[in-house]
Amino acid sequence: MTKLSVNINKFATLRNARGGNLPDILKVAQDCERFGADGITVHPRPDERHIRYQDVRDLKPLVTTEFNIEGYPSKEFMDLVLAVKPDQCTLVPDPPNAITSNTGWDTVAHQSQLKEVISTLKQAGIRVSIFLNPDITKVEGAKTAGADRIELYTGPYAEEYTKARTQPQNLQLFNDYKNTAKEATAIGLGLNAGHDLNLDNLRFFKLHIPQLAEVSIGHALVADALYFGLENTIQLYKRQLAD
Repeated sequence: MTKLSVNINKFATLRNARGGNLPDILKVAQDCERFGADGITVHPRPDERHIRYQDVRDLKPLVTTEFNIEGYPSKEFMDLVLAVKPDQCTLVPDPPNAITSNTGWDTVAHQSQLKEVISTLKQAGIRVSIFLNPDITKVEGAKTAGADRIELYTGPYAEEYTKARTQPQNLQLFNDYKNTAKEATAIGLGLNAGHDLNLDNLRFFKLHIPQLAEVSIGHALVADALYFGLENTIQLYKRQLAD
């Protein structure tokens, strides 16, 4: 069964909007695990507008499932990850002012940088995943750089899936995802996915890309929890991922 890692950034956004400690991010993470999440994901950014660096440090001894830290490998980020030693580090090519992740790595142009960063992380015993567009030509570069997995950037898929419901077109872009996934599996890379996955589009993705090891979902899951409750929502998402 594909694992569900809950990205808790949006809970931190809510906390930071008012100040104080409501909701309590540490309790949120523990509750997500108690309600069935297979992992906890955080994406600290330089301005700490949601998850703060101290949150990441405080979460480490509490997370009992898989702890995944996402981010751009700046010196500050790398220092944090190497100190915390999560189960997995997902490298994303976000500029400092990005609202959210919106593209994957060019593993050819950034091969030297990625090799150096990944080597450092793996020496610390941390599994490494690279955020990647559905582009088969970039998969080999991820392997050469030393990554253990790729995380498919599913924003374009989510957008096309919505259009396909109302327009006379098929999901042509989805072939790129399937081909990228097949290539990754063929050369020994694990497969994750994330961004804009929700209760409407997740099942289709899972059924057609059965190699999927893990998805990271935050924004949509938190929005759904406003209506369905957090425990019920996590179970609804896990149901979409069932084999």
